[in-house]
Amino acid sequence: MKTTILIHCPDKSGIICSVTGFIHAQGGNIIYIDQHVDKESDELFMRLESEFKKEKFSISEFKKKFTTDLAKIFHMKWSLHTDNKKPKMGLFVSKYNHCLYDLLSRFNSGELAVEIPFIVSNHNDLAYIAEQFQIPFYHIPVSKNTKEDAENQQLALLQKYQIDFIVLARYMQIVTHKIINEFPHKIINIHHSFLPAFAGAKPYHAAYKRGVKIIGATGHYVTEALDAGPIIEQDTVAVSHTHTIEDFIAKGRDLEKIVLARAVNLHIQRKTMVYQNKTVIFS
Repeated sequence: MKTTILIHCPDKSGIICSVTGFIHAQGGNIIYIDQHVDKESDELFMRLESEFKKEKFSISEFKKKFTTDLAKIFHMKWSLHTDNKKPKMGLFVSKYNHCLYDLLSRFNSGELAVEIPFIVSNHNDLAYIAEQFQIPFYHIPVSKNTKEDAENQQLALLQKYQIDFIVLARYMQIVTHKIINEFPHKIINIHHSFLPAFAGAKPYHAAYKRGVKIIGATGHYVTEALDAGPIIEQDTVAVSHTHTIEDFIAKGRDLEKIVLARAVNLHIQRKTMVYQNKTVIFS
């Protein structure tokens, strides 16, 4: 059985040696280890992948002993994940189809190791895509007067299907604290801009007027501060005075697909850790 352990704690001499020694003592073989120390806060972040012989490995016993022997001593925040269960991803969309098509194509080809129990949208426009990929589609309209009820319906779906994390694949509605609080650092959004510059509804128009030489896209976790959550992934593409606004939009949409897919994959592979509205991204 393959396991991934994520650790966050105050930095102290001997932690890495203690953790690796513990895993070896439990019969584990470490196949990947990476760590980062934030010098300003003196905090340690670590990610380990280990293999255990399935018939001899008890998750409950391992967790109990790890907590007693390591976590309490080093004041660790930690989590253990196994490879025998794929996380469940809820997809939220509106009318733009490029990110949805890209994610579903990657999922269909086996690139994304997830389950997708449903797609939910505030419009019916993309129902045909869900039908193509044989995924249940739920239309939940959202207006100023119905937003609270709509989010209650969304939460009911998320709970019914036991969703682990949410991806906003160009979902053009603000997600409120009601859902954010249920999924802290588990809602991924793609922003059609290289944040924090040119935030807002028409970043490509603003970038065009400014005469920029690159445009970008940003994948980030959703917080109540609009477009200001911890950044997971970003990328840029070169542009010039010869490009029109339409060119900017086309290039931007290509980037959005790529950046969102990378951000989702990093989350699925447990390679992201959030601290003080920033992320540690392991290779």
